[in-house]
Amino acid sequence: MLDSQIADFSLAATSGQNFNLQAQSGKIVVIYFYPKDSTPGCTTESQQFRDLHAQFVAVNAVLLGISRDSIKSHENFKAKQSLPFELGSDSDEAVCTLFGVMKMKNMYGKQVRGIERSTFVIDQSGVLRREWRGVKVPGHAQEVLDFVKTF
Repeated sequence: MLDSQIADFSLAATSGQNFNLQAQSGKIVVIYFYPKDSTPGCTTESQQFRDLHAQFVAVNAVLLGISRDSIKSHENFKAKQSLPFELGSDSDEAVCTLFGVMKMKNMYGKQVRGIERSTFVIDQSGVLRREWRGVKVPGHAQEVLDFVKTF
């Protein structure tokens, strides 16, 4: 998948938006997949991207957070955390499948299927340039920004 063209996709997003990858042509697209709105790790990760948002914009990058939560859940999470970027709802897991982020995980001793915390950077022409899988939250948003600044 790395260094290959990402197939166009579209999904419902916050603020009444419909996020379409092809419409972002000419911009760097940073997509971070996270398991669930308003959980501790996902909140911290989103806050870190929020705090660096102006720096991403300054280098012509667009941020998009994606989980399987509903738009209503996303709107509440976005408002509560003052997120300046959109969150996409992938309830049918089509985009999660495209990026291969659905995994079996252990939660409280049980196997559950869920999103593996992952981030992808797509360049201005729609080519995947970097991926992080099994992300550990501390310092991750800064690491992504540092990479994006190399463009």
